[in-house]
Formats: sequence, C-alpha cells, structure tokens
Amino acid sequence: MAGVVEELVKKAGGCAVIDGGFATQLEALGADINDSLWSAACLITKPHLIKEVHMQYLEAGADVIISSSYQATIPGFLARGLLLEEAEGLLRTSVQLAREARDEFWKSTLRSSKPVYNRALVAASIGSYGAYLADGSEYSGSYGDDVTSEKLKDFHRRRLQVLASAGPDLIAFEAIPNKMEAKALVELLEEENIQVPSWICFSSVDGKHLCSGESFGDCLEILNASEKVAIVGVNCTPPQFVEGIIRDFKKQTKKAIAVYPNSGEVWDGRAKRWLPVECFGRKSFDVMARRWQEAGASLVGGCCRTTPSTIRAVSNALKSRNGQ
Repeated sequence: MAGVVEELVKKAGGCAVIDGGFATQLEALGADINDSLWSAACLITKPHLIKEVHMQYLEAGADVIISSSYQATIPGFLARGLLLEEAEGLLRTSVQLAREARDEFWKSTLRSSKPVYNRALVAASIGSYGAYLADGSEYSGSYGDDVTSEKLKDFHRRRLQVLASAGPDLIAFEAIPNKMEAKALVELLEEENIQVPSWICFSSVDGKHLCSGESFGDCLEILNASEKVAIVGVNCTPPQFVEGIIRDFKKQTKKAIAVYPNSGEVWDGRAKRWLPVECFGRKSFDVMARRWQEAGASLVGGCCRTTPSTIRAVSNALKSRNGQ
C-alpha cells in the first residue's frame, strides 16, 4: 500500500508537493460556489473550470492533485434532484477530470523544454460527514448523539466504493474532526477491502487536538494499525501549528506525514469575509514548507485560501532544498 507513496516522495527528493485551495481558485476563475455543494457544484455546471484549476496547480509544481469531490456526496446530489446514477457519475467525473488534467499536462511536459516535473498522482477527496451537513460540525466534530460509527460507515460507503473504482492513485479523507469518524473510516477500508492507498488527515484549531478536543495520539493508534492507511496528517489547520503537529506525529507514527494547512486567514462569520493574519500569510509558506520538511513531513501543500502562487513558492523552495 505504501509503495506508491514512497516512490512519489523519493522522486520528489524527499518531500512531495500537494496542490492548494480548490474553491479559492475556482472563484478566481469566475465560478459561483455559493451553493450547498460548494466547489462540487461545478461538476454539474462548469466542469471545464475544475480541469483548469487542476492544470494550474500542476503547472505550479504539484506532485499530487486532489479531486473536486470533497463536498460531493450522493445524498447531496440526490437533494438537488439528480438520479442515483447521475450522482455516482459525477463522483467518477471528479476523478476523471483530475486524471485527464494530469495526463495531458504530463504529455505536454514530455514534449517541451519546461522544468522537470514529476508525473503527478491523483487523490480522490472524501470530506467528513460534517462537511456534508454544512452546519459547522466539520469544525467542531460534534455530530450529535444519534450519529454512530455504523451510521458514518453507511454514509461514506457508496461514495468510497465509487471513487475507488474511478481509478485514483490515492484516497484522501480530509479534515476529519473526531476519533469516531477516523475509526469508522479505517473499519470501512477493511470491510470494503479497498486496494487504493489512503490518507487520513485531521483538522485542528489549537495544534494539540482534533477539532473535537480528542487527542491526536488516540487517533494515530487506530491509524497505525491499518495497512490500508499509508499517510496521516492534518489539513485545513492554521499554519502556525503545523510544525509542532509534525513533531508530535513523528513520535507516534512511522507512516508518511502530510500537511496542507489553510492560509492562516480567519473567517469572520458576521462580516462574511476572511481576515488576514500577516505573520502567517501566503508570503511565508515557502519558508514554513522547508521547516515542515525538516520536522518530518513527506508531503506538503495548502488548503483554504492558498493559490497556485502559494504552491509554486512551496515547490520551488522544496526543490531547491532537495537539489532538484
């Protein structure tokens, strides 16, 4: 399971680059994502923009591009009036668009005199149950007393089956906010005998715990026992916490560590706008990326409010450091 990841990291010189904020860049290209499906709405309305975003991150130096399926769920599509077959088709399309972009970019790279790139891997994104609920629980991990591990497995099962069958190189479970969901995902990977290497990344607001307040250590014990999980890490987490998280993870796991934090900006729910945090903004991502690699990260990228320019800076910094 870990072989494809080890090969990628080796080719990247010791630290591979993950792409950046997807919805952020869709908006920059003119997409309206004010929708319950968030960026996944473009799978229905503007799939060409999704492919364009993938191409921009590949050009920026991403070694891994993540599909536009974070918010794409079968219940979400059904609620929009789509048929089951259409919903499953859109999930497959999210992976297909990423694969097409990767393959087209790779062919163009081989034909040109561009700087050396690695042939990128495609990771199929699966967001948390809280992301589907869109009620803030993805940031708290509080799903309510009626949500059980079995309910979470039932929610994720068919989406996982469809995405895994669509031909991704990796499955990316993103911004998981609580231990129960992490455990359910590990069990589900075993029950479905998923052969695609997976990563499970948590979200945190304090750098010490998951959003739920549970410890990283307790969750890593569960992930460490699974051969299906090749990578562990954090995403959608303030960048100032990342170095400490990596060092804590290195003491508790032998798996590859992925980190792709947000830009450091804070969402002001009342004003409906992002507030900048200058000392941890995009301009310092290249510096932080080097420190994250030094701390032990094997994959580094960006999440919300990061852009292709962020990822280009990270890629250039890491390639320079790794002698590429």
